[in-house]
Amino acid sequence: MVLLVEKQDGYAVVTLNRPEAMNALSKELRACLADAFVALNADDDVRAVILTGAGKAFTAGLDLKELGSDASALGAANAEDAARNPVKAIETCTKPVIGAINGAAITGGFEVALACDILYASSNARFADTHARVGIMPGWGLSQKLSRVVGVYRAKELSLSGNFLDAKTAEAWGLVNRVFAPEELLPAAKKLAADIASAPADKVASYKRLIDDGFALPFGGAMAHEHAFSSARNRAVTPDDVAQARTGVMARGREQKSQ
Repeated sequence: MVLLVEKQDGYAVVTLNRPEAMNALSKELRACLADAFVALNADDDVRAVILTGAGKAFTAGLDLKELGSDASALGAANAEDAARNPVKAIETCTKPVIGAINGAAITGGFEVALACDILYASSNARFADTHARVGIMPGWGLSQKLSRVVGVYRAKELSLSGNFLDAKTAEAWGLVNRVFAPEELLPAAKKLAADIASAPADKVASYKRLIDDGFALPFGGAMAHEHAFSSARNRAVTPDDVAQARTGVMARGREQKSQ
């Protein structure tokens, strides 16, 4: 199987499973990934998703061997449908997606990483954008997302050179949230997924949407969007709702303080 899905404790772990090919995104793997995210998005028992890779790589991006033997496969670089574009498959998921970047995330694999909501990285993780060297321009968002995350000068340094970025520097640049020893990566991602899964699913989904929609707007428009979005939803919240939630929040705060 080129894709593994494991469910537990309110979240799912999705593993790209072509380690012999650095988890390159073949036509089969892209279709399986799309199907998996559609199914997980519709599963009320799943409140968060972890995406990682088997073996030493997260994913090397589109399967260049496949692209080199099938001219029609090149359309995947600009595909709009989730069955051919793994970034669309991830972005259409309303559940938070944690990227557990276990190794190399290269070109299209870098774009897949950027589609996740939160990035945890192994100390073995490396990022590279080789679009210019391969001769295919990015169509899954890297040219625009990366500069918004690390700054335009750093983005140009990476994308125009094709050089690798190590995990420690990625953390310093704000590309990844945290870096862990390889054996600690998945347990840390699972702990975070369980934390997210313990919150009300509908509220988490709404908050994710609010952040994403606002991030796509200029700051002034984003602030106006937040006001309109929250005003409409907060009108449905009652004092009893707040009182009940407060009890749980305080209990969790005491628990975390004691850890």
